[in-house]
Amino acid sequence: MEKAILGKKVGMTSIYDDKGVAVPVTIVEAGPCPVVNIRTMEKDGYSAIQLGFETIRENKVIKPVAGQFKKVGIAPCRHLKEFRNLAKSYEIGSEVTVAEFTTGDKVKVSTTSKGRGFQGVIKRHHFGGVGMQTHGQSDRQRHPGSVGSSSYPSRVFKGLRMAGRMGGKRTSVRNIQIFDIIPERNLILLKGSVPGPKNTLLEIVKV
Repeated sequence: MEKAILGKKVGMTSIYDDKGVAVPVTIVEAGPCPVVNIRTMEKDGYSAIQLGFETIRENKVIKPVAGQFKKVGIAPCRHLKEFRNLAKSYEIGSEVTVAEFTTGDKVKVSTTSKGRGFQGVIKRHHFGGVGMQTHGQSDRQRHPGSVGSSSYPSRVFKGLRMAGRMGGKRTSVRNIQIFDIIPERNLILLKGSVPGPKNTLLEIVKV
């Protein structure tokens, strides 16, 4: 892992490249992220840095966390995330900004995907549907069909693709290219789309 930063998904738009081709991009407001804590092998058993993102009033955080921020002289942050094994060494109080990244870098984006609620097999697992519409099953176009066997094994196997809760899980997408960086506004433009709704927290890591 070389670089890491926290950001917030603002939305999507399209930008013309040098050849006049419209490129869809995701706008991310990333950083500045203060280094709140540093984990070491001697003290914690692993090496990592703890980054904060988005300031928040002191009365909005619990007292132990507020004491941690007060100890290092940093304003309380809404989000705290740890990143292990960064190539660059940091000090407590220093800031990570978008200027550390460069246009063309490939990054991994991790976040929580959009929650879709309870969905059927066509939307959740991309079943084809519209099976045989005769012999008494004219109303089963969007149903999964048989889910088990009768005499053997007389049960439904674990992991069978069925209807259920969809989305709302942690997911990561690799090899997303940084299309452009606007340091004065703390913006990163990522080529294509990334998971999650607007205003969701994004972990951007260059690996």
